[in-house]
Amino acid sequence: MPTPLPAKLALEDGTVVEGQSVGAAGETAGELCFNTSMSGYQEILTDPSYSGQVMLMTYPHIGNYGAFEEATEADRPHVAGLVVRQFSRDPSNSAMEETLAAYMERHGLVGISGVDTRKLVRHIREKGVMNCVISTEDLDDASLVAKAKAVPSMAGLELASRVTTGEPYDFAPSGERDGQPSRRVAVLDYGVKRNILRSFAHLGCAVRVFPAGTPFDDVMAWEPDGIFFSNGPGDPRAMPEAVELARQVIASGTPTFGICLGHQLMALAEGLEVYKMKVGHRGANHPVLNLTTGHVEISTQNHGFAVQEADLDGVAEVDHRNLNDQTVEGLKFLRFPGFSVQYHPEACPGPHDSRYLFDQFVALMDGQAPAPPAVPEPSADPVEASPDA
Repeated sequence: MPTPLPAKLALEDGTVVEGQSVGAAGETAGELCFNTSMSGYQEILTDPSYSGQVMLMTYPHIGNYGAFEEATEADRPHVAGLVVRQFSRDPSNSAMEETLAAYMERHGLVGISGVDTRKLVRHIREKGVMNCVISTEDLDDASLVAKAKAVPSMAGLELASRVTTGEPYDFAPSGERDGQPSRRVAVLDYGVKRNILRSFAHLGCAVRVFPAGTPFDDVMAWEPDGIFFSNGPGDPRAMPEAVELARQVIASGTPTFGICLGHQLMALAEGLEVYKMKVGHRGANHPVLNLTTGHVEISTQNHGFAVQEADLDGVAEVDHRNLNDQTVEGLKFLRFPGFSVQYHPEACPGPHDSRYLFDQFVALMDGQAPAPPAVPEPSADPVEASPDA
């Protein structure tokens, strides 16, 4: 096993830490944020919503169950870089196809290990997320800090166009379920995760995925029963065409569902405000209160922007709230048949508390009031490949 290269991580505020290279040698930059999940590192690395961000994992051991293709949420990593405390270079897992180090090298993903991640997280929580640079090539502190300062701010940055599909495609073809034609879900891809698509398909839906810039008429020509606005990276306020598309969908009266970035786009289309958070929510252990049922759902989250809770009268009702900081986690819209959530009910790997939201959208497409279940349980369980699923 080759000796790891020395590496450094520099923040734009002048903080510099030393460590060892993991993955590919080279240099990378982006907004440094942290994720509190204990597993699912490969799903995190391949989530398109993390485009432009360097991921700091709070769990100390990363790479210990290797890497395998079925655990990915896209066809390649989308994080800009990886920061870990201890990297497992000799994992043990009968399902793995390669080590995480080999996977990162194959995809050119730069990372650093041997870092005091707890100290870095405390620094970010106090100061707020900020840009950084990781390098195995340039180890000069002043040079690295200058590079970090030059990285564009995530505020005002449009990134969905970098991760969307190039052409429309059918993820799940039309068919029948219980003797009835499948519901047709048109997915606007701003960085959609595979498990969102699987979640619709397992409920018997026909799923067609459209590029982010698809005109309204082209989407409606497919005659969808519902429109889904997907998750994705960047600042929704920098996406006027997507907001306008959401306005057109809303005006059409088509049942609509949004997750994460899609939630923010729907809110903006209805005249609500979105703001950048100091730290954001990223992890698989965030408690959310369902204000309709009174249940607390443990959720997976990944967002650095949120909807401002103001001027909701006659527009929307808050029906999910984060119990850590009371931020808006879900909206039920009042002027059209639609709802949205800030968190990820398709969570892969879990938790699975909120998968019933996909059932609610199917009910909405069927013209039914989506009554929440007494105990949030899905009607179908999408297949997951994570070792702890």
